Amino acid sequence: MGEPGALSPKQLEENFCKDIHPPLNLNQASIEASRCYFCYDAPCIKACPTEINIPSFIRKISTGNLKGAAIDILSENIFGGACARVCPVETLCEEGCVRNTAEDKPVAIGLLQRHATDWLFEKKIQPFERKNLKQKRIAVVGAGPAGLSCAHRLAVLGYDVIVFEAKKKLGGLNEYGLAPYKMVNDFAQKEIAFILEVGGIKVELEKEFGRDFSMAELRKEFEAVFLGVGLSGVNALKLESENMPGVLNAVDFISDLRQTKNLSAVALGKRVVVIGGGSTAIDIAVESKRLGASSVTLVYRRGFSEMKATSVEIEFAQNNGVLIETWARAKKLIGNSKGISSVEFERTQSGSSEIFTLPCDTLFKAIGQILIPEKLGDVKEFLEITNGRILVNDERRTTLKNVFAGGDCVNGGKLTVVSVQDGKVAAEAIHKELS
Repeated sequence: MGEPGALSPKQLEENFCKDIHPPLNLNQASIEASRCYFCYDAPCIKACPTEINIPSFIRKISTGNLKGAAIDILSENIFGGACARVCPVETLCEEGCVRNTAEDKPVAIGLLQRHATDWLFEKKIQPFERKNLKQKRIAVVGAGPAGLSCAHRLAVLGYDVIVFEAKKKLGGLNEYGLAPYKMVNDFAQKEIAFILEVGGIKVELEKEFGRDFSMAELRKEFEAVFLGVGLSGVNALKLESENMPGVLNAVDFISDLRQTKNLSAVALGKRVVVIGGGSTAIDIAVESKRLGASSVTLVYRRGFSEMKATSVEIEFAQNNGVLIETWARAKKLIGNSKGISSVEFERTQSGSSEIFTLPCDTLFKAIGQILIPEKLGDVKEFLEITNGRILVNDERRTTLKNVFAGGDCVNGGKLTVVSVQDGKVAAEAIHKELS
């Protein structure tokens, strides 16, 4: 597995605590906002899963109305601060920007969104308040972006919400799954504190579905239930000796890394191999390099164009010293008395018979997560689960009356912004149902 302490504490702090996307200052934001054409039928809005009125909030920034800009954003996406930092805007709103041409570049929508929301958080302004209290209680299971988005919208609509979370902290992916340098200064918890400040949301931590309570109990006690339980399992390589020392799940390692107080104590091999082609694979590869690994190679079974990671993420990894091998899959894990020592790969291109071996002390699996119904207690008896996903309709209604679901357990592990929209849509459907 390797020994800790490859880099000095100062170097590790520089690698993990420095913001990779520095915020705009007031003058920069004003200049960037002036580049927007404020399109009437703006394609950037259509490209945003939460349908933020982007021209409206940018116009407000251009006139100095940062509070109004932030409210425009947060009214549609209560996690607007996090999404401004982690959304792949290059494939969403900024890809849709009419200025995104060969001769020009798109408006920096993500940075402008961060500028407005950060200002609101720094000024400690709470623009939301509860209205028309309903005296009805809703259970939300899972405190990730989907669950907290749903909880906040319901609280604003006047419902009392109880959020059950299996972990010690709220936040889900934002707290446990994102690379530290994407959201520095404990931003995830600061944003959650802002969300809970509206009132009407009670939190119960370390309460696990299927262990501490059941679906039958929730339905008996609450008027409606929202499930934002995420994905509980990790896909396996299905190779012999997969459980040998040094073969790790990327999501577990990232989670532990996010919670560690001492980066110098993190043990990692000098030679790291990552298998996968999505954002998690990119994150763990870059993090490994920034922890001091001498070589990091990411291997993906198809070509660059098929990778789920965006071109910006791929370029970021390469700029951080990550080597990327495409069109190859793991064929055999080779170990010694200490654990993993190398991985044998075979080319996946048609007609190729090439076999090559990469030495490694640490192998990370980052080939996707899955829903394990058995970990959800009696849920599997009540709900329809198809292809590892809880089946819902457009309103995020499950096949069980007054039970709704959203986030990764429904969409299979898409973007944070998609999970936020799931929670918001479900909350409106719950309100409609109970009204």
